[in-house]
Amino acid sequence: MSARGTSETERSSPRADGWLATRWERVNGPSRIGGVDLARGLAVLGMFAAHLLWITEPFDVLDPDTWVAVVSGRSSILFATLAGVSIGLVTGGRMPLPAADMVTARGRLAVRAALLWVLGILLIATGVPVFVILPAYALMFLLALPLTSLPARVLLPLAGALALVLPFVQVFLDALPFWRSPLGEPVSLALGWHYPFTTWIVFVLAGLGVARTGVTRLRVQVWLVVAGGLLAVLGYGLGAATGSDPEAEAASYLGALWTVRPHSTGLLEVIGSGGFALAVLGACLLACRTLLVWVVLPLRAVGAMPLTAYTLQLVIWAVVAGALLARVGDLTGFRALEPFWPLTLGTIVLSTAWALLVGRGPLETLLDQASRFAVPGDRSR
Repeated sequence: MSARGTSETERSSPRADGWLATRWERVNGPSRIGGVDLARGLAVLGMFAAHLLWITEPFDVLDPDTWVAVVSGRSSILFATLAGVSIGLVTGGRMPLPAADMVTARGRLAVRAALLWVLGILLIATGVPVFVILPAYALMFLLALPLTSLPARVLLPLAGALALVLPFVQVFLDALPFWRSPLGEPVSLALGWHYPFTTWIVFVLAGLGVARTGVTRLRVQVWLVVAGGLLAVLGYGLGAATGSDPEAEAASYLGALWTVRPHSTGLLEVIGSGGFALAVLGACLLACRTLLVWVVLPLRAVGAMPLTAYTLQLVIWAVVAGALLARVGDLTGFRALEPFWPLTLGTIVLSTAWALLVGRGPLETLLDQASRFAVPGDRSR
């Protein structure tokens, strides 16, 4: 889940020898892209907020009291989009890897996907009352693998076309009687159906296409902000103008399709939140071209080890809830403990210390080593 490429901060990195230089390299060296790490860190902490805070009002840009609701749905869509960016970076960046190397990269990504799925199932088994994204994440990894050789000029139009088509299919899929059968719930959890890969693959392909355009290029970063912002305005604006609401969504096929509600996977959410994810990525990349890159270093550290941060949050949740509450699944009781700030600040501090003193996150290291063991590379290359 790490991003490889040329960091936009590399040119401004201080020259030093010894201990300081090696620690600096771990966060700011050529194997990191600061803006991608920042966006990923924001996505992870946004999911923390969605899990741990009471969010009762929908996001309204004109009402500051609702701004915390921006994390609902959008954080996970940003996370999925960044999965596509990461896949694109490890399979060559702007230029797809040569055929033989691509086979190795795909094999390793498939191994990572399998391990992510297993980890997701283990997290679900803890009983923590959240929809774990990792099973869906793993399936989207697998679906994207056959497309990793495609260039941006194919991937981006493909993502756009699927964004306009798949929500029409998703409404039928969500309405299948199977989901109300005895097997419906366990299968839904195993597939991560709260984040349905059948439509969310759009976000992964968009991220993969962005990686193929070259995320370190200024022109691409500006384009992400402008194009993403326009899509967000279009999706959310249509939702506001036409008055889509939960009652209409439940009443008809068109209501379920024409909605911007978080986690609805409606057409307007796919357009609006997909655009939002692209704009946030572009803004993070641009921010890391400035002195802000130093201010956001702790957030970049979280984004450099997103799997570890995400998993650790849920494990701590399970342990604390098991010790203090009658049952782990008591969401109301756990939120009443006001865990957001302790978990968030603890994650930021721990991630920063680990990144500077140790390096890659422990789970990221485990997945990387396991994938390399399972799919060895050609040592002659």
